[in-house]
Amino acid sequence: MKTKKDRSQKLLNKINESGWNGVSVPISHLNDLRDAILKRYEQGFLDKDFYKDQLSFFSFKSPSDLPDAKSIIIAAVPTPQMRVIFHWKGKPVQVTIPPTYVSYTPRTNNTLKVLTKWFNSEGYNLVKSKLPLKTLAVCSGLAKYGRNNICYVPGMGSFLQLVGAFSDLPCDQDPWSEPQMLDRCTSCTACLKHCPTRVITKDRFLLHAENCLTYINESKNDFPEWVNPSWHHCLIGCMRCQAICPENKPVINWFEERAEFSEEETMLFIHKVPLDQLPADTRVKIKNLQINEDFRVLCRNLSMIIN
Repeated sequence: MKTKKDRSQKLLNKINESGWNGVSVPISHLNDLRDAILKRYEQGFLDKDFYKDQLSFFSFKSPSDLPDAKSIIIAAVPTPQMRVIFHWKGKPVQVTIPPTYVSYTPRTNNTLKVLTKWFNSEGYNLVKSKLPLKTLAVCSGLAKYGRNNICYVPGMGSFLQLVGAFSDLPCDQDPWSEPQMLDRCTSCTACLKHCPTRVITKDRFLLHAENCLTYINESKNDFPEWVNPSWHHCLIGCMRCQAICPENKPVINWFEERAEFSEEETMLFIHKVPLDQLPADTRVKIKNLQINEDFRVLCRNLSMIIN
């Protein structure tokens, strides 16, 4: 007869055998997750607008659709960068989309679907969470922080997506611990030197995230006047600190070629033609990028890169 411990280990083994990494922690750590976010905000380490835009949507309550939840599952799925080509003035312009955006919703849903099937086969249930997954990953020991505040998983670098869920599977061990920084980061300052907006500093570990190019590129507002157009290189987000990071050397050239747009299509984007007014085949290509960002934001960012 299988014990609960046997089932727990079997399910975690399946996650690892799939090429992912995963771990579970007791649901009692919900309060620790909440405090990790709120205390930084209350202590003034997080900008008010940044907190409202990026962190205020988290929920630290047990799921109503799984009232007997006992654990939180966190999985890291290897994910490549995505390369998109826009033709402009007779030349191809290669634009990158970072791993954290690549097919985020489809990849997350597929991962949850696979995990749910495994858990159900052992008599347990799984429901999606709205938790700060990066914090969960480092506190569970699944990942470590880089100096750039991005999480790294052994064998994946930072080329990954995190998927979190609640389960009624009891957690037989508790790996929870204080967040750890990569050993390499104690002597390496590559990301600090190459961050265009200088949000990585020596005086504190936490980023000045309100000035991070990733946050600025995700915003629907106009670019601040102090942002240099030459800093832009991604259709959304930023790869400056990850591209220079020695931890990513094994995976830095891992790209998925996703789409190519003609000069006529690129012109439509530059002029911010609404999505529903684009040719049908162009709309299909945009949809196939599978990134959950406002189309107008993508047009604004592309205009900055190209012009």
